[in-house]
Amino acid sequence: MKPLTTILLIDDDETTNYLNHRLLSRMNIAEEIRVVTNGEEALEYLQKAFAGSVEYPMPDLIFVDIKMSVMDGFEFLDEYQKFDEDDKNQTVMMMLTSSASFYDLERLKKYPEVRKHYSKPLAEADVREILAENF
Repeated sequence: MKPLTTILLIDDDETTNYLNHRLLSRMNIAEEIRVVTNGEEALEYLQKAFAGSVEYPMPDLIFVDIKMSVMDGFEFLDEYQKFDEDDKNQTVMMMLTSSASFYDLERLKKYPEVRKHYSKPLAEADVREILAENF
């Protein structure tokens, strides 16, 4: 499999970002891994990426945390749904969570863009599964 161009990690937890970045880098599955720390930063990044900015490469894969300060994962998803379908179809979105409550998992069902949820931090088996099923 050819490496993905860009992965976007959206999480406000430094330790999780470090661990996920390290794992993804070690597995050498993407040319670039970008990190933003809340939903607002992610929306700004994606607006520029969808507009074709060279400095903001289109992510092939997005991991978004549910619980974040400033703008949480669900607020981000509400805004993300407003993007053009053609743009959204260029990316694969996964939800990350440290506490998969029944309420959160039920709420996720109203966001078809989210393919699946995973516990934080990512494990190598999770990444292999994501690649096999989506790329």
